[in-house]
Amino acid sequence: MTPAARCASAIEITDKILFGQAAEQVLTNWARGHRFAGSSDRAAIRDLVYDGLRCQRSYAALGGAMTGRGIIMGGLIAQGADLADIFTGLGYSPTSITPHEGQGPALATLPPAVVFDCPDTLFSSLKESLKDDFELIMQAMQKRAPLYVRVNQSRFGMTEVECALLEEGIEVTANNNVNYALEVTKNARKVQSSKAYLSGSIEIQDLSSQAVIAALPDTAAMRVLDYCAGGGGKSLALAARGAAAVFAHDANPRRMIDLIARAKRAGTPIKVLDTAALEGEGPFEMVITDVPCSGSGAWRRDPENKWRQSIESLKEKTKVQAEILKNAARLVTTGGYLAYTTCSLLTCENEDQINAFLANNTDFSIKLQQSFSPLTGGDGFF
Repeated sequence: MTPAARCASAIEITDKILFGQAAEQVLTNWARGHRFAGSSDRAAIRDLVYDGLRCQRSYAALGGAMTGRGIIMGGLIAQGADLADIFTGLGYSPTSITPHEGQGPALATLPPAVVFDCPDTLFSSLKESLKDDFELIMQAMQKRAPLYVRVNQSRFGMTEVECALLEEGIEVTANNNVNYALEVTKNARKVQSSKAYLSGSIEIQDLSSQAVIAALPDTAAMRVLDYCAGGGGKSLALAARGAAAVFAHDANPRRMIDLIARAKRAGTPIKVLDTAALEGEGPFEMVITDVPCSGSGAWRRDPENKWRQSIESLKEKTKVQAEILKNAARLVTTGGYLAYTTCSLLTCENEDQINAFLANNTDFSIKLQQSFSPLTGGDGFF
């Protein structure tokens, strides 16, 4: 496919996403209906679409319309591309550019929420939460997230894994601050089909998510419950790190559908619990609550989520977070640990939740409180 044809496809896909369809589903359906598109074409189109979602407001402003055409056009303008080379109307290219297109205002003249691609509903909260780092962090959120993998330390060494990945053309760099974390610097799209991944040598896991587990107290002699396990990334990291036993639970068990297979592949035993079984297995020396949140710290990887936020949905999430903390606290043994974590940048989901919980639970106290900034490479985590 030509660059122009790729842009035309990205416009078509973006329009469907703007009308409410899920990005991954639209991309999958497009690929199934366009078998002629090679892997490089699909990858390029995917990048165009996701780059557009990350910078949806600023690109739409540059392109002159909140449409697939406007967003893709705005992205090309931001890159300094010649629109006349793409919008020719010939073959499979987008229809010809009109005299008035591509004449959007300079970004510097637009409101900060547009410049930094921030939803209006969260602009004030983010600015207050991030303070002096607001602009730098929001600029970071406009870029693609780096890919990190975690070496399965219970079975494999760092050098062994690095060499195995390099044999398949995948280049990585060890992180200086988080043990067993590797940043993929070349051929990231090959990771999930690599022998290292399929053998359980590595798991894809964001740097900050790995850092959260590394910051926990020694769990070697503990029975640990991952209360909001989701896909199970933290459960797997805990099991690889070492624990007397690791249990995984989620209010929606379907989120854990692949966890048993992943644990088997990694050679790390994890027991999955439904809600009814929690009290019978408890109490636990450590309970980790990676609670549902705005996901504002992970908008680089899930830019769709950024544009779905509302004041009402945020209020509902904070209620759920408080309820999870209350319920999880009952499962912690005397003298044990309750860990609260989010991938949010917002104070109302982080410090405010901890302060409210401690005010009503005087038998708990803070052992460690730490934030992980997107400026250090990973997602924004608390």
